[in-house]
Amino acid sequence: MKFPFEVPFDQVVAAPEPFVDAVFSSLASEFLIMPKGEGFVEYSDFVSGYEELKKVTAGFKDLHPEKILPIVSRFPICFIVLRSMLGFTPSELAYVTAQRIGEVITQGFARSLDRKARTHPLKPLNLDGAAGKRLAAMVVSACGLLVQGCPSTPDGTIHRLQKADTGGGLSALQNLAGMGAPYAMLLYERFLGRPFAGHRDSVSELVGGGLESAIEEVLSVAGISFRKTRRAERIAGFDQAPDFIIPDEFNPKVIIEAKLTEDDGTARDKVTRIQHLNALSTLPDGAQKFEVIACIAGRGFSVRREDMKKLLLATHGKVFTLKTLDRLVACTTLAAFRTRD
Repeated sequence: MKFPFEVPFDQVVAAPEPFVDAVFSSLASEFLIMPKGEGFVEYSDFVSGYEELKKVTAGFKDLHPEKILPIVSRFPICFIVLRSMLGFTPSELAYVTAQRIGEVITQGFARSLDRKARTHPLKPLNLDGAAGKRLAAMVVSACGLLVQGCPSTPDGTIHRLQKADTGGGLSALQNLAGMGAPYAMLLYERFLGRPFAGHRDSVSELVGGGLESAIEEVLSVAGISFRKTRRAERIAGFDQAPDFIIPDEFNPKVIIEAKLTEDDGTARDKVTRIQHLNALSTLPDGAQKFEVIACIAGRGFSVRREDMKKLLLATHGKVFTLKTLDRLVACTTLAAFRTRD
């Protein structure tokens, strides 16, 4: 089986199907395994926070903020447990707090507080002045929502608090805390919310970083000068900065896009991005200002054959996966920049 980067481009254009199969055969997905990352909360820490909250509230019978705020300050993991009961993101809790309490809390503060609680779950928070006031407001808001339970909603809608533990206010919370949740209900709520979704979103850069690190290693071993851009960085001549520019942005000769996705819809968007880079590279006479290379990973790219054909055409066959990165330099213009064997 020949890969598209091993043959003249006109062969890829004439019969792309075998080359689509070749790329698909080398794609692998690691969606079942995720990095923990710095802010990963171990269950032992989470359950200790849960037990502290349960103790101070007498089994969730008394959710007065005056009782909960000291334990949240002493054991920040309790804040994570409280937020998890609601099923809110940090930003969502900040927004609801502003609506209910009138205390304006920036998204940055909410995310920073949440990260502190996840990174140091058992280290007391030093929150004086405005920071302490904002935390208190968020605790008051969370307790109020849990006590209130799920309000009635119009037909055809569902409320975020319409869950087994929050739908009926304190009585529902006490029932689940005292007897355990029905497994079918837990499975249903997981179905609605995607297991590990919050953690997967928080480590998305780490997941994608594995592919970028592999590319960096290949380039470094070959002694190739390259410019790796930062997230959201602005580069002259590009409306969106490429992941790698060889040798640099002042004289781009090779552009490498490192794309990982487990979703076919996102894969389509990333193919469009690479097609746009190809358009930027193409001169009126058909010559290329720079070579466009795609390094891809994840099952999302193996779903739509037509999208893979577009990717092969946009890169003139220069599509690599983690399994074929060992040929990245030898089979592209990168070979001209090699300084080490």
